[in-house]
Amino acid sequence: MFSQRISAIALISMACIAIPAHATLWREHIPQAQAIGSGDLRWFGLRIYTAKLWSEKKPFDLNAPFALELTYHRNISREQFVETSLDEIKRLFGTRYNAETLKRWEGEMQRAFTDVKEGDQLIGVFIPNEGSRFYSRNKLLADIRDPEFAKAFFAIWFDARSKDKDLRAQLLGNQP
Repeated sequence: MFSQRISAIALISMACIAIPAHATLWREHIPQAQAIGSGDLRWFGLRIYTAKLWSEKKPFDLNAPFALELTYHRNISREQFVETSLDEIKRLFGTRYNAETLKRWEGEMQRAFTDVKEGDQLIGVFIPNEGSRFYSRNKLLADIRDPEFAKAFFAIWFDARSKDKDLRAQLLGNQP
């Protein structure tokens, strides 16, 4: 009886060690997630981050739950991240979103994002008809219940007009 308990405790402990806590946090929305594609964002030859797309659907379905994992290779401030994201949303959608909406989204992103340094991860999860959630390696950073924001934000990477077409193709699994 004692040895069975020890074996059970050892097995449970090994399971807890084998699955990092952050992996289970975002995967509650995509329990059967598989990597679809990955690639690096580079700026003037400098590697900024490595992006990886996770989804249960292959080929990728933009209307199904998915996660975009960004692993940073450079320090980036929250302000830079928010400003760049807003600029890209404006570039992609022009005047579709009014100033009030963009200001609200700016506040949501300020709450969702953190300053990052080399090795940090931010994971954005798209939840259809609900919105998005943002995680660091080990905790939930924000739950933004705005489906329109979620679509606009993830369009930065997945819209056909994305600035980095090579990265988009790699994320979608269209390039090795």
